[in-house]
Amino acid sequence: MKLILSIISLSALFIQLLSAQQETMLKIGDTAPSFSLPYATKDSVSRGKITLSNITEKQKIILAFYPADWSGGCTKEVCTLRDNFKSLADLNTEVLAISGDYIFSHYEWAKFHNLPFKLLSDHDHSVAKMYSSYNAEYGYNKRTVYIVDVGGKISYIDLNYSVSDDKSFKKLRTALEGLRK
Repeated sequence: MKLILSIISLSALFIQLLSAQQETMLKIGDTAPSFSLPYATKDSVSRGKITLSNITEKQKIILAFYPADWSGGCTKEVCTLRDNFKSLADLNTEVLAISGDYIFSHYEWAKFHNLPFKLLSDHDHSVAKMYSSYNAEYGYNKRTVYIVDVGGKISYIDLNYSVSDDKSFKKLRTALEGLRK
């Protein structure tokens, strides 16, 4: 009997925790939580930080969370963004790619692949956690994508962004095309 009550109590606690987690998940229309993170580009390691709320007044932002520099899937993801960078820029959109890697790894990776956008270092994964993009079991970011519109609102969320084919990228691009400049 005590065992059954313990299992019921644990189940109830699990449901409460799950509900609390779901309540904090971001939704389309929510204001995008701002953050400041260090970054690197193919040309340099920045001494400053980029702050999301400072750049959403001028353009749309793709927040592309990814697990790690130098891995196959992540390379495919950022190279797709690189290869489409001009057409994304024509849609008044800036790409910010975010992982837990250090900015020096970002710099070398961006230089190696000639990436024309900023790679942000979220080493403690605090931003990934705000955006439901952290995999606690493995200790790295999930592959997720958000669009933040010019007003700073979340207008698109893909918590299961895939690089296995181009379907996820096409959905992202279609969402961008549907937003006003």
